[in-house]
Amino acid sequence: MNKKQFEQMKNGKGFIAALDQSGGSTPKALAAYGVNEDAYANEDEMFTLVHDMRTRIITSPAFDSSKILGAILFEQTMDRKIEGMYTADYLAEKKGIAPFLKIDKGLDHQADGVQLMKPITDLDETLTRANERHIFGTKMRSVIYEPNEVGIKAVVDQQFEVGKQIIAAGLVPIIEPEVDIHSEDKQACEAILKTELLQHLDELSSDENVMLKVTIPTETNLYRELIAHPRVVRVVALSGGYSTDIANEKLKENDGLIASFSRALSQDLNANQSDDEFNSSLEKAVTSIYNASV
Repeated sequence: MNKKQFEQMKNGKGFIAALDQSGGSTPKALAAYGVNEDAYANEDEMFTLVHDMRTRIITSPAFDSSKILGAILFEQTMDRKIEGMYTADYLAEKKGIAPFLKIDKGLDHQADGVQLMKPITDLDETLTRANERHIFGTKMRSVIYEPNEVGIKAVVDQQFEVGKQIIAAGLVPIIEPEVDIHSEDKQACEAILKTELLQHLDELSSDENVMLKVTIPTETNLYRELIAHPRVVRVVALSGGYSTDIANEKLKENDGLIASFSRALSQDLNANQSDDEFNSSLEKAVTSIYNASV
C-alpha cells in the first residue's frame, strides 16, 4: 500500500471523482456528454471515445489534488494511457491523485429487497494487475431497495468477504452498499445498514482498513459513528441520481462525509465545448463539490 496516498485519503481535504462508467452505463454517459450512439460502430470504438472523455477531464487544469483526493477508474481505463503513461501513474505522478479501480462485474438479480454483486470470478488476477498498475484501492457496488434484514445482511456480508481479499492483496477497498434514493423506506434501510456495517467493522483486525461509499442519508449525520470508526479510512457519498446542486446541499448537512460523485461531476460537460468552456464548467463543478465536502 502507498503510505502517502493512505495519509492523503484519511486526512486530506477534497473528494473522490468517480470516472468508472462500465459497459452498461457508458452509452448513457457518452450521450450526456454529447456523443450519440451513431458516433461509434462497436464496443471498442465506444470505449475509446469514453477514454477520450476521461482523458479530457483528467488532464484539465481543474482536475488536481488541491480539491480531488482520488479517482475511481473502470478496468479498461487502468490499461489505457494518458500522454504516454498508464492512467493510474498519470493520476498519481502528474496530478497527485490516488487511483482506485472498479472491480465488480455488475449486479445480480433482485432478491430479498437487494441486488448483490455478481460473482467476481477473476478477482485474484484483477488484484495482481491492479498492483502492477499502481492502483491504491478498489470499489464495488451493491444496491438496497427495501428494509429487508436478510437482504441487507447478505449485501454487507458479501462486501466484507470480498473486501478482506482486497486488503490481503495490499489494497484499500471501497465498500459500496448503495441505498436507492427512490426507496419508499430509505431511512429504514439506512438504519439496518448502519447496524450491519458497524458489526462488520468491529470484527476487523487492527491492520484491516476499509473505506465506505454510501447514499447521502435521510437522517442527518446518521453515519457519524462510521466516520469516526478506527477501521474506516474515509466515508464517501455517491450522488445517487441527485443533481449536483441537490447532492451538494444534502452533503453539506453531514459532517465528515465527502463526495464521490460521477454524474454530478460531469453533468455540464460536453464534447462540443471549447477547451476554455470545458475547463470552466469542470472547475465550477469541482469547486462546488469540494466546498460541499469540506
